[in-house]
Amino acid sequence: MDAPHTRTATRSPLQTAARITGIVFLLVGVLGFIPGITSNVDQMTFAGHQSDAMLLGIFEVSILHNIVHLLFGIAGLAMSRSWTGARNFLVGGGIVYLLLWLYGLIVPHDSSANFVPLNTADNWLHLLLGLGMVGLGTALARRHTTGSRY
Repeated sequence: MDAPHTRTATRSPLQTAARITGIVFLLVGVLGFIPGITSNVDQMTFAGHQSDAMLLGIFEVSILHNIVHLLFGIAGLAMSRSWTGARNFLVGGGIVYLLLWLYGLIVPHDSSANFVPLNTADNWLHLLLGLGMVGLGTALARRHTTGSRY
C-alpha cells in the first residue's frame, strides 16, 4: 500500500508576512462589529464621520470601514499564495495606506468628505501601516532577489 502523498507548501518570508497581514486585517474587520471591543456599536453608520463607533475605544469605524478591512484581509490571503502577489499586496497596499494617511490629513474630520470615517488615531495608524507594509514588502523582496543569485 502506497503512503499518501503529502504536499508540503513552502512559503517565503514575504508570503508569510502578507498572509499574517491579511489575517490581521480580517481580525480587525470582524472586531469592528463586536460590542465591547467596539464601543457605541449601536451608533455605527454605514459610512461617514457621524459614526460614533470606536474600535478599542480609539479608532473611529463604520460599516464601510469594517468591510474595507475584511476585503483587504481577503486580498492579503489570496495574494499571499504567490511571491509576486505577496509583494504586490504589501507594497501596493502600503502605498494605499500612505495615500489614506494623506487623505486623512487633508480632509477635515467633521467634513462630509470624511466618508470612511477617519480620526487622528486612524491617521497615525495608517502612516505606520503604510510604512510597515512597504518596508516589509521591499525588504523581504530584496532579500529573496539577492538570496536567489547565489
